[in-house]
Amino acid sequence: MSMMFHINPTDPTPLYAQLTRAIQFAIVTGKLRIGEQLPTVRQMAVDLRINANTVAKVYAELERTGVVETRRGVGTFICARHFEAKQKRQHNNELREFADRVIAETGALGFSLDDLIDQLQSRRNKELRKNV
Repeated sequence: MSMMFHINPTDPTPLYAQLTRAIQFAIVTGKLRIGEQLPTVRQMAVDLRINANTVAKVYAELERTGVVETRRGVGTFICARHFEAKQKRQHNNELREFADRVIAETGALGFSLDDLIDQLQSRRNKELRKNV
């Protein structure tokens, strides 16, 4: 399962931030469902070839924000409370802020907004074909 997450060691974004976003993205897109168990810290670290302390930091932060819950001796699970508690307005604000960051980073890398939209549309079409 941890292979569904992509970490790019050459990306200037810290590894813990990349993994946090990857887990949150998997939840939002339905690749991880509420109640589903995440790999152990050790397994995730081995699979992604990153330090176990980095994975533990990500899990702890996600637990602090209510995205996951850790059951001692059992594992770490996607938590329903977090998603049930979010209101639509808050969700839209977070998405808008995320889009602003992506657009800013796209421009900083020398790409246009149209380049980004074309890439996203291409990815969407690929996902739609895969799900048919």
